[in-house]
Amino acid sequence: MADLPFTLDQLRILRAIVREGSFKKAADSLYVTQPAVSLQIQNLEKQLEVAIFDRGGRKAQLTEAGQLLLSYCERILTNCQEACRALDDLNNLKGGSLVVGASQTTGTYLMPRMIGLFRQKYPDVAVQLQVHSTRRTGWSVANGQIDLAIIGGELPPDLRELLKVVPYASDELALVLPIKHPLSKLLELTKEDLYRLGFVCLDAQSTTRKMLDKLLASSGLDVQRLRIEMELNSLEAIKNAVQSGLGAAFLPVVSIERELTAGTVHKAVVTDLQVSRELKLISHPARYSSRAAEAFEEDILPLFASSDSPICKDKNK
Repeated sequence: MADLPFTLDQLRILRAIVREGSFKKAADSLYVTQPAVSLQIQNLEKQLEVAIFDRGGRKAQLTEAGQLLLSYCERILTNCQEACRALDDLNNLKGGSLVVGASQTTGTYLMPRMIGLFRQKYPDVAVQLQVHSTRRTGWSVANGQIDLAIIGGELPPDLRELLKVVPYASDELALVLPIKHPLSKLLELTKEDLYRLGFVCLDAQSTTRKMLDKLLASSGLDVQRLRIEMELNSLEAIKNAVQSGLGAAFLPVVSIERELTAGTVHKAVVTDLQVSRELKLISHPARYSSRAAEAFEEDILPLFASSDSPICKDKNK
């Protein structure tokens, strides 16, 4: 068999240039000099006898041949990483790594607790958490960059066909009021009461806001009648606004557990209104599943899953 016309180092450099957007930033990320990066790409183009980058513009742009090589580059490097991790598994979790992913709310409030418990049980395993949008997280699982993830949004159809998607838990969205708000004294509110409130919420164009509006509408609320007083760009900002008396909000219960315990916000009960979304566990059934990933799924995930989740049922068999 003839020698391959490229090395793994050259593929790593190619990927870094595309990710960073320039030869200089790629060199910085790889802790090498820019001339060394340029030389490797020149050698790669000479060996392949094709141009990989269009050097006419200011930004590093791939040619058609470069795009084709990049698609194989990602798969080759991912397989190399999987091979290294499979070998690490021979040490019986005395080392190795685990990469878990999550969409924003789960990654901020739930996943760190899971990772903490996992690290107590398997302190020698290096754990990395990647928090992105549902779509980006799904593609990272599909590409083998993330072992498994918990998401709250909807995956695109092409990803749903590719990935294993398992219902995981119910994520309740609660109405929270400032402690001193007059309606916080009532045992139960009606839906009509909600139209008299001023709300603090995420930007109308955010994916989470659109999901919330859809859930509220399906629960019988006229979303157009809700009075929006303020739009903010994070759940933490919204929580602070509610605590400061600036309005009411619908927030995931997992994000306000500390505030409810401290008594700094009031969780209201609304007659005939239950708003929740389904969290899902996603993984790639065709990719190698490390022992660390299996341990996380078997030992940690059932502790936080809904009682009717397949994960709990499998655990109880």
